[in-house]
Amino acid sequence: MSSDTEAKTETKPAAKPAAKPAAKPAAKPAAKPAAKPVELPAFEKSISDKVVEKFGDKVEVEFVKENRVGIKAKREDVHDVAEFIRDGLNYDHVESVSGVDYPQDKEIEVVYHIGSYLDESLAKQLLVLSTRAQREENPLPGKDATKLPSLRDIFYSVEFHEREVFEMFGVYFTGHPDNRRLLLPEDWADLPPLRKDFAIKGR
Repeated sequence: MSSDTEAKTETKPAAKPAAKPAAKPAAKPAAKPAAKPVELPAFEKSISDKVVEKFGDKVEVEFVKENRVGIKAKREDVHDVAEFIRDGLNYDHVESVSGVDYPQDKEIEVVYHIGSYLDESLAKQLLVLSTRAQREENPLPGKDATKLPSLRDIFYSVEFHEREVFEMFGVYFTGHPDNRRLLLPEDWADLPPLRKDFAIKGR
């Protein structure tokens, strides 16, 4: 028989685990300050503005930076734009003409680098006028649709440059007085050699 003084065994409830502190919401990244608009050089911008004012959406300003302005014109408008560049902006010669082949676009771009000897304010300026011709998959230079109007009657200095683009890229310049080959032999029968699909044959 248990004694009245016998200590009774008590079952203590299990201790509850300590509650985890509530997670703090992730801090939002600080907002970046708004980018300041790029300030274009005033003189060069005035040149591009005159071209746009004259031709509107017939031209596209590709770039305006110190001593350089880039204008892109459609093939049917490039002759008129070049004439304005000479008569309205006082550029008087083409320094070089280059070509760029874009087979993915089925076009060949022709780029004129235009400067001025006579206008001192344009002494360091270069206006880059570009346009594109249709690119033929199987070219027949002079007999296919890869043609552009020549600028020879506007800038005499393009005479040899356009001839080189004709033979190297296959772009025929309508109105050019002498669309003969310049560097390649007259009996050249391969692709124009600066097109990207031209393959150099084994030595």
